[in-house]
Amino acid sequence: MHIETNRLIIRNFKDKDAAGLYEYLAAPPVHCFYSEKVNSYEEAVKKVKENGDGHGDCYAVCLRDTDFIIGEIFTMKEHPDTYSIGWNFNLKYGRKGYAKEAAQAVITNLFENDARRIYAYAEDDNLPSQKLCERLGMRREGLFVEFISFVNNSDGTPLYENTYQYAVLKKEWNMK
Repeated sequence: MHIETNRLIIRNFKDKDAAGLYEYLAAPPVHCFYSEKVNSYEEAVKKVKENGDGHGDCYAVCLRDTDFIIGEIFTMKEHPDTYSIGWNFNLKYGRKGYAKEAAQAVITNLFENDARRIYAYAEDDNLPSQKLCERLGMRREGLFVEFISFVNNSDGTPLYENTYQYAVLKKEWNMK
């Protein structure tokens, strides 16, 4: 995938993305990205290579003027025509509309191809992702109580998180 917007380039990962990826994955702000945490620059290099080798549909989101990575967007197809979408951005670049701009571009691209329905998950304590889903015109479809565990409690037991599901249909997106 290669998409350009006014301010962003959404593309496959490149070796040069390791430093930027390390910035936002060294200390993930939400539990759902703890498994992606990198503890060194070397681990960031390895993760960039994995992402660049076509493991999944994860794309670098870069500033158009510098091609510096500020986050990532990932999608997963569920046959025949449904996709999940998610994102992870460097908090240094927050509150500038980059996540919305990137997500809109990727959602539009998916709908222009074979998507009929796109959904996203956001844990109940991840207000920025919930707000982004709503700004994208996705509807909140439900709350999964104690849906998934990304981390453990201090006693070693799983900490189950409540998770919202948001979605939008192609026919709704086209009405925007």
